[in-house]
Amino acid sequence: MSNTKGSKESRRAVDASALRPDHPETDGRVLVTEADRTGSADALYDPEYSRMVAKQLELLGEDPSREGLLRTPVRVARAMRWMTRGYTLDVQRVVGNAVFESESENMIMVRDIEFYSLCEHHMIPFFGRVHVAYIPDRKIVGLSKLPRLVEVFARRLQVQERLTEEIACAVDDVLKPKGVGVVVEAAHLCMMMRGVEKQASKTITSALRGIFRSDARTRDEFLRLAHNGSASAL
Repeated sequence: MSNTKGSKESRRAVDASALRPDHPETDGRVLVTEADRTGSADALYDPEYSRMVAKQLELLGEDPSREGLLRTPVRVARAMRWMTRGYTLDVQRVVGNAVFESESENMIMVRDIEFYSLCEHHMIPFFGRVHVAYIPDRKIVGLSKLPRLVEVFARRLQVQERLTEEIACAVDDVLKPKGVGVVVEAAHLCMMMRGVEKQASKTITSALRGIFRSDARTRDEFLRLAHNGSASAL
């Protein structure tokens, strides 16, 4: 007969032997692993970050030791590591060997790529959709790699303007295409749940490279494809 109590306790306990400063995703920090509630996977988190969250709870007038908040610091530390995992991602490694020779000279677009990011000013989420297009110059990339490139830059502390530019630059650097176009449409909770509290506001940014900037017809085609038929609600 299995020891259910012991099993549950082992899942919740931090394994001191699992300190892994040399783990490829630690960025030089000492992180620990803790089995998730199902016991099926390990999750990295920074114990220093969890202690800081506990202090924040105290400053808010809360009691970090009460039942509902007892594990909140660890949960927040793990969540923040997931939501900012873009810092551990590298464009070249994400793309890998998924660049192929091609004779195509037509526009390629992946539209309505969902993204979630954190505003660097308030660390409050902003989220929406990204439309990415390029015109090849003898090279194309696997379609799934464009959403993955969006994740590299979205999963960081960001501002939408920089996010848009970084995605465009990454596609340009990887493929050296004839042109790149990126449009980002997003809702910012820092404008919705605080401050001006404008619930229906949406921010749209764009970045154009090469023929998308120099040729009016190409630019118009891209913007029409990006905006026409786009969902009205984020």
